[in-house]
Amino acid sequence: MLIVLPWSAYWDRNAFVESVPVLLATLQNHFVRGGVSGVGVINLAAGFAELVALMAPAPPPSNISGRPPISVDG
Repeated sequence: MLIVLPWSAYWDRNAFVESVPVLLATLQNHFVRGGVSGVGVINLAAGFAELVALMAPAPPPSNISGRPPISVDG
């Protein structure tokens, strides 16, 4: 939504923004629209990175102490 919405007609026809002229001029600025789209791209990249980390296989447990593992069976 953050990537596409700033460049759509919906962004220009916002009733809340039209009531405040300074806000209207600011949000119609192409740099602001690009910034909002940039935040959307960063959000999407972070989500994909988290998804890749979630899908990656877990590393095998390591024996940090250097001692052999304790056997419960005896």
